[in-house]
Amino acid sequence: MDETDLAETPTHDRSNTRLSRLLIAGSLAAVLAAVAVFVALMWPSSGGDGAAPGRDSVDAGFARDMAIHHQQAVELSFIVRDRTDDEDVRRLAYDVINTQANQRGMLLGWLEAWDLPKSSQKAPMSWMEDGMEGMKGMDYKAHGGSLMPGMATNTQMDQLRKASGKQAEVLYLRLLTAHHKGGIEMSQAAADMAGTAEVKNLAGGMVQGQEAEMKLMADMLAERGAKP
Repeated sequence: MDETDLAETPTHDRSNTRLSRLLIAGSLAAVLAAVAVFVALMWPSSGGDGAAPGRDSVDAGFARDMAIHHQQAVELSFIVRDRTDDEDVRRLAYDVINTQANQRGMLLGWLEAWDLPKSSQKAPMSWMEDGMEGMKGMDYKAHGGSLMPGMATNTQMDQLRKASGKQAEVLYLRLLTAHHKGGIEMSQAAADMAGTAEVKNLAGGMVQGQEAEMKLMADMLAERGAKP
């Protein structure tokens, strides 16, 4: 469809197109979450040798860090839900809240099942560096500092709380796009390096679901005259 065709498309048709994209992205995320739950139930929470992952394993580190990462995405989505009346943005926020809250519960549940602590004194993302041992050629690097990739700062969170309407929508979509980009980096590393089938499968599903949502958010930003 070229620009002329788009300009001649009735407004309600364009709204239906946006709704369809939202429903597709939401359905994909829901399906991936359901598959991950099924895999978690079917596979024992243990490594390939039958033993639970260790305290400093890729599986445990990813579960701890991604639980925190997901928590912020849920918080961002709750904030924007109350800062705009736009149905598309509110529907996206609702999908993120449900999908990532469920996945976060799964990650914490695995740590509980493995009898491992839900927090660590090690720096965020150190599991990514640890998992590189014996994997020459991989391009993963640990992220130093207190923030994981894509995490919003306290200042950015406060800006979203104070914004409203289109300003809040654009800020949320930009922050969540960056958040997803960081989450995809983490998830791909876990999908490649984790020792348990359940972590590999959930991480792979996160990559697919968040990539789909990033494409959707790029369209939503363009509709609002903004860039990621």
